[in-house]
Amino acid sequence: MVALSKRNAAPRNVAAATVGNALEFYDFTVYAAYATTIARVFFPVGNSFVGLLLSVATFGLGFLARPLGAVIIGIHSDRRGRKAAMSMTIWMMALGSLMIAVLPGYDRIGVLAPLLLVVARLVQGFSTGGEMGPATAFLVESATARRIALAGSWQIASQQGGTFLSGLVGLMLGLSMSPAAVESWGWRVPFLLGVLIAPVGYWIRHSVDETLEHSVALDGAGAVARRLLHDMPGRVGAAILIVAGATVAQYFFLYGTTYAIRTLHFPADFARTMNLVLGGVGLAFALAGGWLADRHGARAVVVAARLAMAAALYPGFMVVMHDPRPGVFLAVLAMLMVAHGIASGAAIVLLTGLFPMEVRTLGTGLSYALGVTIFGGTAQLVFTALIGLTGSPMSWLFYIVAVSVVSVAPLLSGRMARIFDSRGDDVAAARMTG
Repeated sequence: MVALSKRNAAPRNVAAATVGNALEFYDFTVYAAYATTIARVFFPVGNSFVGLLLSVATFGLGFLARPLGAVIIGIHSDRRGRKAAMSMTIWMMALGSLMIAVLPGYDRIGVLAPLLLVVARLVQGFSTGGEMGPATAFLVESATARRIALAGSWQIASQQGGTFLSGLVGLMLGLSMSPAAVESWGWRVPFLLGVLIAPVGYWIRHSVDETLEHSVALDGAGAVARRLLHDMPGRVGAAILIVAGATVAQYFFLYGTTYAIRTLHFPADFARTMNLVLGGVGLAFALAGGWLADRHGARAVVVAARLAMAAALYPGFMVVMHDPRPGVFLAVLAMLMVAHGIASGAAIVLLTGLFPMEVRTLGTGLSYALGVTIFGGTAQLVFTALIGLTGSPMSWLFYIVAVSVVSVAPLLSGRMARIFDSRGDDVAAARMTG
């Protein structure tokens, strides 16, 4: 076993690791918030439901490139270091955002508009697929022994920070522009602002120290892939299920804006500013989840919080259906976000703890990418289709509950417990390299 760096996860390290993930979720949340507008600009079909379905399907297509990005950039990170990989992904994210911001609509370039939108989403998907592994590995490898889960939870907190930022931008747009201006061109502004984050992120990432112990790095891309896929397929499968519960729940909240506009008929400005509240709550409680995991074990925290959200989901929406006011809807979502934030903040350290340093980036990144692609990439499509096919505004909730319950199964198995030490100290296992 090789000891990891003892450096503290200083603010600079946290910023370097999380800026890319924050940008990812900022862009994704903005896309989800303006899905109905994007549907009209790029998919002007006669049926508004079909247009929205095409818009969220395009959103999901970006996830198809995630596993490829996780493999290519993950192997590069495990061989050459975390810094090089993180510097690469930040520029690719900016490119995808810039394409969406300046892309002409269907009325100007016809079918090229939706096709190029798909290309932009694929670029974003490739870069974000490669972002998660090196950034998360960097966080846990630069943390002190007693703060590993808290350090890792910053990765999830940064996702919520991106959501919060998108909500803040949406609020400012709503206050400074007319609804007609937002629908015409204002929706592009948030994507342009996202591009501006990239130079700052690159500068921060370029200035931090490397955390990969090169003495454990394997020689050749094939050796890294074989070590993971031949020796640890069970761990990859367990990690995918853990990610599934988190990602479906996360896109439940992202879909809330579309649900509020189309199903509950709330004003668009209110629906978009929901991200402000939910992002703030999620950020705070993701860090709380990491703090709790350092003290009580990540598995126990994840299981309790994830099952609590699953149990509260349907009753919470029954309250909304009985009293469909914006304030009630927001209060219910904020309550559910508390449980989701805690579970997600604690879960991230489980992924890094499953994989030794020499394949940590590839293992964490590929498992996360596959989980998000299979479950997160299809979530909004499934939500929209279930509501449209059944006519029930509650039908989509059962899918979320089912995935949440299944996702905790690996954490309750004896085999998972044996991966960590005999005291069940699953957080300390994140520092193991063999």
